[in-house]
Amino acid sequence: MTKATIHGSEQPIVKIFSSDYSFTIPNYQRPYSWSVDQAGQLLDDLAFFAFQEYEYDDLKPYFLGSVVLIKDENNPSAQVVDGQQRLTTLTLLLAVLRELLPSLKSYITEVIYEKGNPVKGTKDRFRLQLRDRDQDFFNKYVQQEGGLAKIPEEASLPDSQANIRRNANHLKGMLAKYTSEQLELLVKYAVQKTYLVVVSSSDEESAYRIFSVLNDRGLQLSHSDILKAEIIGAISRSEQDIYTKKWEDIEQELGIEKFKELFVHIRMISRKVKARDSILKEIRENLKPKDHPKEFIDQILIPYGNAFQDVKDKMFESVSEENNKVINQYLIWLNRFDNDDWIPPAISFLTKWGQKDTAKVAEFLKGLERLAFGLYVMGIGINGRIERYGKVLSGIENEKEIISADFGLTLTKEECDQIVNILSGDIYGQKFDNYLLLRLDSFLSHGEATYNYPIISIEHVLPQTPEKDSQWASNFDDMARKELTHCLGNLVLLSRRKNSASQNYDFDIKKTRYFMKDGVSPFALTTDVINRPSWTPDVIRDRRNQLVGNCKTIWML
Repeated sequence: MTKATIHGSEQPIVKIFSSDYSFTIPNYQRPYSWSVDQAGQLLDDLAFFAFQEYEYDDLKPYFLGSVVLIKDENNPSAQVVDGQQRLTTLTLLLAVLRELLPSLKSYITEVIYEKGNPVKGTKDRFRLQLRDRDQDFFNKYVQQEGGLAKIPEEASLPDSQANIRRNANHLKGMLAKYTSEQLELLVKYAVQKTYLVVVSSSDEESAYRIFSVLNDRGLQLSHSDILKAEIIGAISRSEQDIYTKKWEDIEQELGIEKFKELFVHIRMISRKVKARDSILKEIRENLKPKDHPKEFIDQILIPYGNAFQDVKDKMFESVSEENNKVINQYLIWLNRFDNDDWIPPAISFLTKWGQKDTAKVAEFLKGLERLAFGLYVMGIGINGRIERYGKVLSGIENEKEIISADFGLTLTKEECDQIVNILSGDIYGQKFDNYLLLRLDSFLSHGEATYNYPIISIEHVLPQTPEKDSQWASNFDDMARKELTHCLGNLVLLSRRKNSASQNYDFDIKKTRYFMKDGVSPFALTTDVINRPSWTPDVIRDRRNQLVGNCKTIWML
């Protein structure tokens, strides 16, 4: 058995992009994902060090981090385990500089592209080969001379290629402020005085171990990237491309940030308790995806990812259009909460029952929204929420009846009484006030209202600080104002910002000039007030009682 050899050395880019290395990004690697902020930061850093007021030979070098490779010592072929984002962005920067410096075009091309030598027996090759899905694009529009001018429009490109296009345009815009002399200095500095630490191993397993150790200690790769390397690496070579495509298809569909979030929810579905360790460690130890990598991708990652997409996009589809509408309406409401703790139960239930029993899904989401609202109103913190949703996850796993106490969706009588008591008091300024009013408005409009306004504000009918000589002051004494100003019965919704000059209008003027736009209001709650002839303490109390009664109906309190 050949012993693995590990090498580490600090090398300038001129050595990195040379005949010593032929870089390949394996197909299981994540897509190119650097944003314009990250690409711009790299250029800013290079410019900062390159444009110091020293002679060129005295300029301090710039350290760009490390790359981890699978590479035999005497063979230039190098699979990039870690470092593709930096290598790709460096190549992109050089391509942009080549376009801006015609006099140095051939010299910069030598860094990007190695011309074959028949005497040496070498062929033409690009120094960096991206994943198969992106390589032709990268060859044609970045590495080849003149390619950047022909790059397609962003709308037609997948995420990784759109990122390449955006970053090329961003770097070109940043470089436009420099003179030709400054650009020449910058490209010299980038090639000669910018360094990477190259860590390479001839053994694949050893390289992945180095990669995992480095990233566990704080380098900027996510838990999903590390898990991908480990899980795909545990699949036989003959099937790696198939499962890499499956992984990247769901990653691209969700987008990078939502894909990373998916693993947080997968951990919760598995553990059903608050995380004690890192997401990476808990998934490794509890799900053991390396032990059954294909099953993890086929039976957990993909179905949970599809359910998560349905949850976030509110676009669940099945053969029952009627149930689809109900399900997606509850998903719309759930997504309005200020936390995501309800998402793991939603993913778990949709995965289990989504295409089997949509009526059951609708019933579950109704109960989940009720529980989420109740916890929201009672001000239950994250630990309490996770405990409750953990119980729901156990109920799903053990196939308990949704309406049973063991399932976890139910609210106790004491909790229902507490919620009603809170809703009957001052609700303005509470975290849930906007959600409550929109939910009531939808109920009163029989679900026909939509809420796609850029601004939705809450307004008091009885003003918070009425003028002393106003109708308000004569109709409401101090005790009535203290009791009623911030209660549910005194609040309406507006589809615009508050207007301090209008808030103290007398009732007849306020409801026609302030509460209506073009003679109507888009909100049923507000229309109800507009249709009332007067606004007195008894009117507010009656309206409060009616709306609290509506709440009892909506949430079965």
